[in-house]
Amino acid sequence: MEETMVSVGKIQKEPKRKAGNSLKRTSNFKKYMWGYLFLVPVVVIFIIFLWVPIFKGIVYSFYNIDFVKGNTFVGLENYKTILSNPDLMLSIKNTLYYMLLALIIGFWVPIAASIAISELRFFQGFVRIAAYLPYVVPGVVLYGLWRWMYDPVGPINAFLGLFGVESVSFVSDSRFSMISLVTMETWQQFGSAMLIYLAGVLSIPKDWYEAAEIDGAGVWNRIRYITIPSLKSLIILMLILQIIGTSQAYQSQLAMLDGGPNKVTMTYALLTVKYAFTQLNYGAGTALGVLMFIVLSVLGILQFRMNREEY
Repeated sequence: MEETMVSVGKIQKEPKRKAGNSLKRTSNFKKYMWGYLFLVPVVVIFIIFLWVPIFKGIVYSFYNIDFVKGNTFVGLENYKTILSNPDLMLSIKNTLYYMLLALIIGFWVPIAASIAISELRFFQGFVRIAAYLPYVVPGVVLYGLWRWMYDPVGPINAFLGLFGVESVSFVSDSRFSMISLVTMETWQQFGSAMLIYLAGVLSIPKDWYEAAEIDGAGVWNRIRYITIPSLKSLIILMLILQIIGTSQAYQSQLAMLDGGPNKVTMTYALLTVKYAFTQLNYGAGTALGVLMFIVLSVLGILQFRMNREEY
């Protein structure tokens, strides 16, 4: 008899719990309603300017785009066209080389800069601003400035001449052209990444560093055993973002060298731009974009799985 009464009591309590949960969700929605309404324009803009072009690009990759006669469905013909182009493998090779150089030359620079700035006792604000300033330089000014600096009679070669080094054609020599582009972009881009890393460094509890100093740990040991492990998730995230960003790079290659000399700076994204806006083959250009979208989506999923515990 008692067991029956307990079970009846449980059955009576369950509807009350469900009703209470629904009332709680309703009250929460009313409480945050204005916040949700403010999010609506952002979501609409996000859909219109990001996801709609993505889906249209996927559709257009199966069409021959003609603004005069109209679009014609061609199936996989655009994919066959790009896969049969020998420049495709060359562009992939150049893109991978560019990404590798960006990791070797530029990836560690903002990490080192953020740690060094966090250790400063004076003028930290001034150094932050000075490190970020190259990022706000317009692209046209940046490329003109660095073409002058890379010139055979420019300041870099003049400085090397002081040590008896012969003039180097940083831009026109295929051995140095890609390295020169990566160096230029590292100088411009590291400031923004440095601020992100600096925020991560400053969020580490100071008690950890104080305890390490009491135990006799030096600067390098504090960086090795406290700073770097604390930034591990951020470093992985920034690594994925840099890989995605460098895989889409084409602006400097187009503005500085137009893919030359001898196509050594012809990246995948630049080949896509040339298909679409030089040859006016928008179908093939969107097909290249779709392939890139698939690869970057896989990288994004891998990054999410690697940091799943952080979300």
